[in-house]
Amino acid sequence: MASSSEDVAQALVGGTTHVGISGGGSVPTARRYSMGVDPDARNSRSSGSGAKVLSAKTELKDALTAFQQTFIMSDATKPDHPIMFASEGFYQMTGYTPHETIGKNCRFLQGKDTDRAEVAKLKQAILAGESWCGRLLNYKKDGTPFWNLLTVSPVKDDNGKVVKFIGMQVEVTKYTEGKADKDTRPNALPISLIKYDARQKEEAESSVLEIVDEVGKKPHPLLQSLGGGAAPQGAGGGMEKLLQLPKTEEEQESKQQEKPSKERRKSGLRSFLMKKDARTSTEITQKAAAPAVEAVEEEDVDPDRKNRRGMDLATTLERIQKNFVITDPRLPDNPIIFASDDFLELTEYSREEILGRNCRFLQGPDTDPKTVQKIREAIHKEEDITVQLLNYTKSGKPFWNLFHLQAVQDNKGVLQYFIGVQLDASQYVDPSIHGLADTFAKEGEKIVVETAKNIDGAVRELADPGTASADLWAVHSVEVVALPHKRQDEAWDAIQKVTKREGKLGLKHFRPIKPLGAGDTGSVHLVELRDTNRLFAMKAMDKEVMVNRNKVHRACTEREILGRIDHPFLPTLFASFQTATHVCLITEFCSGGELYGALEKQKGKRFPEEVARFFAAEILVALEYLHCQGVVYRDLKPENILITESGHAMLTDFDLSFLTESTPRLVIPPPPPPPPAGTVEEPKKKVKKSKKGLSRKGGRKGSRELEEVIVEAPRPYVVAEPVSTSNSFVGTEEYIAPEIISGTGHSSPVDWWAFGIFIYEMLYGKTPFRGRNRQRTFTNVLTKELTFPENPPVSQEAKQLIRALLERDTTKRLGGVKGASEIKDHAFFKSHSSLKPIDWALIRNMKAPPLEIPVKAISAEVDSARPSMADEDFDESRPSTSLSLDYGY
Repeated sequence: MASSSEDVAQALVGGTTHVGISGGGSVPTARRYSMGVDPDARNSRSSGSGAKVLSAKTELKDALTAFQQTFIMSDATKPDHPIMFASEGFYQMTGYTPHETIGKNCRFLQGKDTDRAEVAKLKQAILAGESWCGRLLNYKKDGTPFWNLLTVSPVKDDNGKVVKFIGMQVEVTKYTEGKADKDTRPNALPISLIKYDARQKEEAESSVLEIVDEVGKKPHPLLQSLGGGAAPQGAGGGMEKLLQLPKTEEEQESKQQEKPSKERRKSGLRSFLMKKDARTSTEITQKAAAPAVEAVEEEDVDPDRKNRRGMDLATTLERIQKNFVITDPRLPDNPIIFASDDFLELTEYSREEILGRNCRFLQGPDTDPKTVQKIREAIHKEEDITVQLLNYTKSGKPFWNLFHLQAVQDNKGVLQYFIGVQLDASQYVDPSIHGLADTFAKEGEKIVVETAKNIDGAVRELADPGTASADLWAVHSVEVVALPHKRQDEAWDAIQKVTKREGKLGLKHFRPIKPLGAGDTGSVHLVELRDTNRLFAMKAMDKEVMVNRNKVHRACTEREILGRIDHPFLPTLFASFQTATHVCLITEFCSGGELYGALEKQKGKRFPEEVARFFAAEILVALEYLHCQGVVYRDLKPENILITESGHAMLTDFDLSFLTESTPRLVIPPPPPPPPAGTVEEPKKKVKKSKKGLSRKGGRKGSRELEEVIVEAPRPYVVAEPVSTSNSFVGTEEYIAPEIISGTGHSSPVDWWAFGIFIYEMLYGKTPFRGRNRQRTFTNVLTKELTFPENPPVSQEAKQLIRALLERDTTKRLGGVKGASEIKDHAFFKSHSSLKPIDWALIRNMKAPPLEIPVKAISAEVDSARPSMADEDFDESRPSTSLSLDYGY
């Protein structure tokens, strides 16, 4: 047996279930980024009639079989929507053959425990020609049940008619919470610390779009014959009957969904946004169009825009590739509320099997009861402990577990969780002592304790699910205080007058005018503060959706950041409040809309260098301020930059930001070294003027030349960069920094990487690393060489700046060590190519350079398609039916 400490350390090296690009999250990386089958396996069997047609059409084969995803394609033009193609992965996953699949429907995957309500939702989406994503319990040919993450997406022809459906399947049996997702706490929040379905759905929805885009690129003449003819008479059914239920039960489910349920949560927000008002917004003075949270008219939306939404694929906790669980002692029997992927691999259990259970299932016949008692005593005393004991996997295989238990207290010292870290040290057991030798035990203990420390820090980033429901969103009810920069703004006067009169602001004080944007967690509306003629942007986020999508801590962080920032290029928060179902943020309205919209309208979807430099300078100053406040932004892109009425930039949307501490410091560089002996220094010269204002040098003929020689020392500079790191997998894929993808931990340098991508896109109309899919984009970010197109012509200064910002080594990246100061000093922002230098001190007084196609201001008029609105008082706690729409970005 080896005896070096390095061998012991090697025993705990994580990531054996995570290879390639490190994504973390609910499914190990190797699965998350391929979600398919081995290429060799894909060629190992016949695909029946479908394969014969594909072999005759190379381009069609490339279009469909090149995908590693498990999917089927059905014909939406036929009544029964027969399956016309199934990938090799589908056959391997289900056990069915092409003969049993092609020309039929997927009803054969259903079984006795398939959720009827989920199938009804799927059927409704298919009949409406819409996309759907959900988790269904399906059955393989041999009767084995498995959790199937099914994503269905329509393929339309040029006339908008649905002609095909793509149905992508991902088996998530081991990694989903399964039926445990319905287990809740006394406060109605989930027992599980992470909602895994949200993670898996986001991955799947992105992946299926790759297939849809490929199928929809151009017509494939042979697709009609893929199914080998019509489905057999009597086979019946199709995609719209996928996993169909008995007719009577389906009808009951549909009727129940159409009829408001007594248990359905109530909200006044939807009725508020849809209510009628006889007044029109023409009564609002245009001067009220004060600087917006989110805005472009719908015609500005690019088809690719759906792929540019910010990703939230994994928290720091989910990316820790070690064997561990987290339990909640505040719940009966101290159940597991989080289990790492590596723990599942080690123990052979699925996540569904262990969530909500006590860890005692790992015990077996030879587990030492005395050691178990020590663990129980440590739990009772809320103490940390490290022990060795024999545990067992699901199959009964014993393993020697070096186990560390660590208590986690909140900032008041109250017990929150227990962390349990496991080290499989079986290969290091000394049979003579029935345990680990001291050398291994000591080294192993250091590793598990350090792992627990990292987990402790990561779990504190998340919202505490044990918190009372009212306290979970308490930060949104905190009164907003006017900060110095905007204290004199007339909008603040209006807000404060209403607050003084009413006590606090709420939904009833705002009149909705029009929607500005919407996304997966909420929406943004243009609203008027009633009877003030003042316009604002209201971001409303659905509480239930935030919980289900693991975004509670993101929403609270955004509110905290908005409450502390005070800068001309960042939004002002005027109010925040909550209803029974939503949290709302009231911020400035920017009538110019998104920078993305302005960029898309320009020739070549790019800006002249003067314009790009103007916006880059303002965003640079905004990022510098955020870093000084301890904010790592993490989602820089044109969609998150708004244009104010005066044409300046405003960086918005902080739901992916990371908030930590930052201590600004003044750095005084050492003086330059003296010139070597025997050499003459070439000094910088400054001409001293005479009393008459004329230079002695070059002055009157015969006058004595007077020069003042000054050797200029390096200037002091301020560094104000956050020092803490995070390992969350967040950002927008084209803008994401390599250290986020690789999972090595990141901090403020990720913003400087994104800043380089941002400048590149403004100048060239595209980003440098975008690939045909997410996986290829990430690979490009990690490995592809940065290149610059020949056209349009761009200055060398701009290229040099971009190259310095897109340095993969953060210690060499411009701004990575010295922060914004060294970026400001770059030649790009100085005088070059007939451009004047940026005056950083007076930057907000600069006049915005004109655009070739000017920005069209967002009208304050009510949308013509939207009904007029009638005044009505609202009580946000008053019951009214909500359809649980997804409001937000």
